[in-house]
Amino acid sequence: MCWGGVNMRMNLLGYQATLSDRIDLSGVGVHSGKPVSISLLPADPNTGVVFQRTDLDEQGETDIPAIVRSVGATDLCTVLGDPSKMHVATVEHLIAALRSLDVDNVIVEIDGAEVPVMDGSAEVFVDAIDQVGLCRQAVRRRYIRVKKAVRVDMGASWGEFTPYEGTRFEIEIDFDCELIGRQKFASDLTADVFRRELSRARTFGFMKDVERLWAAGYALGSSLENSVVISDDNKIINPEGLRYRDEFVRHKALDAVGDLALAGAPILGCFRSYRGGHKLNALALRTLLSDADAYEVVESPAQREHAAHAELVAIHAPMFAAETS
Repeated sequence: MCWGGVNMRMNLLGYQATLSDRIDLSGVGVHSGKPVSISLLPADPNTGVVFQRTDLDEQGETDIPAIVRSVGATDLCTVLGDPSKMHVATVEHLIAALRSLDVDNVIVEIDGAEVPVMDGSAEVFVDAIDQVGLCRQAVRRRYIRVKKAVRVDMGASWGEFTPYEGTRFEIEIDFDCELIGRQKFASDLTADVFRRELSRARTFGFMKDVERLWAAGYALGSSLENSVVISDDNKIINPEGLRYRDEFVRHKALDAVGDLALAGAPILGCFRSYRGGHKLNALALRTLLSDADAYEVVESPAQREHAAHAELVAIHAPMFAAETS
C-alpha cells in the first residue's frame, strides 16, 4: 500500500517502507564543485539505504551501504567508503531526510563521489520524497532501543545516548563568535518536526575558513546559494539572512540525525551532544553498537497494527553490531 504527503507516518508505523516512485535530482558537490546527479530508486525490504556509483567500472564493486561500518572519514562531512578509492561524500543531509521520513529501503544511484549539496539543507530531499510518497512493505521495521547510558568525550566535546521512549535529540553548540554563541535544540524527532524545524537549516561557515579551504582545494562548490557565510566582522553575508533565528544549531542537529541514521535502523533513545560534529557522532554511534548490553533490537508484534514503543519486543539481530576490528 502506498501513501503520499505528511500523513505517511501514521500509515507506516511498524512496517518498513520504500519510495512509491523514482526520484531524480542534480546539483554540485559542495567540496568538489563538480556536477553530480542522483536517482533514488524503490528497493526491496531489508535492503536498507545503498549507494551505487554509476560512473565506475561495472566489473568492480560499486555498492556502498549507508551504515556506520562504511564510514571512512568525518573531517569536513561524512564519507562512506575509502576516501582514497571508491567512496561517496556528504551523505548526511540525504540520509537524514530518508530516516526522518521513514524511508527504510532505497537504492541511491550516483554518478560522482559526492551527494549534491542542493541549497545546503535537506529541504529539496524532503520535498522530493513527499511528492512521490511511500509504499508500505510487508516486513516489520526494526528499531535499536537504547538500554543504558553510553557517553564519549573528545576534548571539550561530548556525546551521550540515554534510554528514552521515543527518538529525541538534544544538541548544543558553543562558538567563540558573538553571532552564534551558545545555542541548543531539543526535541523529539518526528517527520513533521524534521520538516518544520530542521530540514531547511543550511550548512554554515566563516569567510576566513572558506578562503582557507578554497586554497587547499576544498569547498570548491560552496557559495551563498548553499551555505550561510559569516564575515570577519560577525555579519551574515547572505542577502536573505537566516531561515531560523538559531539556524546554526538546527543544522548541527540535522547533521546528527543523518550521522546516527547510519545505525541502519531508527534509534529509540535520546542523543545529547555538546560541541559535536560528524566525528563525534560517528564515535558515539560506534561506541553504542559495540556494547551489546547498551542496546537491543526490537520490532512491534505482527498482530498489532499500531503498537506503541513500550509494546515493542526484542529480537536477535547481530547484524547491527559495530565492527570492532
